[in-house]
Amino acid sequence: MEERKVQSNLKTFKKAGSIEIPTAKVPPQSIELEKSVLGAMLIDKRGVDEVIDILEPMHFYLPEHQEIYSVIIELFQAGDPIDILTVSDKLRANGTLKQVGGEYYLVTLSNIVATAAHVEYHARIILQMYVRRRLIEISGEISEKAYDDETDVLHLLDEAEKKIFEVSQGSLKKGTVGISSVVSDVKKQLEQLAKQEGLSGIPTGFPTLDEYTSGWQSGDLIIIAARPAMGKTAFVLTMARNIAVDHKKPVAIFNLEMTSGQLIKRLFSIETKIPAEKFRSGKLTDTEWTLLNHQMHKISEAPIYINDSSMLSIFDIRAQARRMKSQYDIQLLIIDYLQLVHAQTGGKQNFNREQEISTISRNLKSLAKELDIPVIALSQLSRKVEERSDKTGHKRPQLSDLRESGAIEQDADIVSFIYRPQYYKIELWEDDTPTDNQAEFIIAKHRNGKTGNIRLNFEDSFGRFVDAASTPDELNIESGLNSDISADTFLPPERDDFNSTSGNEDLPF
Repeated sequence: MEERKVQSNLKTFKKAGSIEIPTAKVPPQSIELEKSVLGAMLIDKRGVDEVIDILEPMHFYLPEHQEIYSVIIELFQAGDPIDILTVSDKLRANGTLKQVGGEYYLVTLSNIVATAAHVEYHARIILQMYVRRRLIEISGEISEKAYDDETDVLHLLDEAEKKIFEVSQGSLKKGTVGISSVVSDVKKQLEQLAKQEGLSGIPTGFPTLDEYTSGWQSGDLIIIAARPAMGKTAFVLTMARNIAVDHKKPVAIFNLEMTSGQLIKRLFSIETKIPAEKFRSGKLTDTEWTLLNHQMHKISEAPIYINDSSMLSIFDIRAQARRMKSQYDIQLLIIDYLQLVHAQTGGKQNFNREQEISTISRNLKSLAKELDIPVIALSQLSRKVEERSDKTGHKRPQLSDLRESGAIEQDADIVSFIYRPQYYKIELWEDDTPTDNQAEFIIAKHRNGKTGNIRLNFEDSFGRFVDAASTPDELNIESGLNSDISADTFLPPERDDFNSTSGNEDLPF
């Protein structure tokens, strides 16, 4: 049976004279290993336990073996015993027993091996064979499309990278599945969450915000929108610092507006609580230089990865994010900001900006699901918010203020706004408390949770946000120093080059 099926997979081509000659290339496979793995699972429960998390039905070469393994998975998920009798009964109930070779073939499989020894090793070889077959299939598909002059080369590159990434991550697209298997997976997730201490997602460093979201959740697209000068970049940099420094989780930042050097200076200000204007001028006191040298290792050692390219398409971002996920295992992706990204499509720009933003937001949501990480995109708001105020005079943004496209609201799992009334010279909140150095983080849409307004403190001098419910952390530049370190320990370097804004500048410390 196997010989016939292997031969049926051979491809032929016609040479001059219309003579059919076989290519003599059999797809990578090992029928004997597939038999031994299935046989081990039929005779020993340990074989099932060691293989069930490694292989999926599609990894087997023969359709018969795929069907037998599918039935084994069904029995395993139902908690039923797995042996020749239960598997044959299930195949019979499914109407596929005869198709796989009947009970005789199951007995043959069980007689091939005596124990489940080495079954995990054999399963991994089967997986490698499948990966090779998949790579051959992908390369064939890409090669065929590459010959087509009408194929958009950027879309083709994105498709090729995506498929290769899926293979490398072992997360190829799943086919249609029965709800029972999904229910089982969700139940396991809930059990794990119940045992897990802390948040289910990525902690932001803002406790009140985390209460609303349980941390940023994998697969979510989060939009943070505001008018200029509200502190969008300051907020995400503070958050990136909290996640990378305090929780050691890798964060990727695509900043299309600022250079990496400018971002580092802002991170230094956040970390040291030295006014940001001093990093622009380089006019630090000796004590401040000492503090900087003492604290900067926290930033230099943090798993933060910055791309400051000014001209990036959504396809560039997707390709580079996949590499960062593979190389650094990034847990969060930040894009600053959405309106600076463009949807380049082979030079074709025959659609309006609203359609382009729709394409970008749809791709960002797809990227969040593909990489299984939260993706945060900053966004500008239209001027309508400046022309409108409520009864108390506040100019809080709303969903209709999202600039250029309603698709952003549609694709996002969370849409939030940053609002600082002090910017509009509004002195009091509705509860008659001062608005000085305060902001609201407004969750206007939350697909899987509650909405609401969260009060934050904004320390303008340092470009950092802190939770309003937290104890104020007053600036004391000597508090971060060890008592045995004096201001003379570190001498300030030459400062002439400190005002450089080149993305590749050498920082003078």
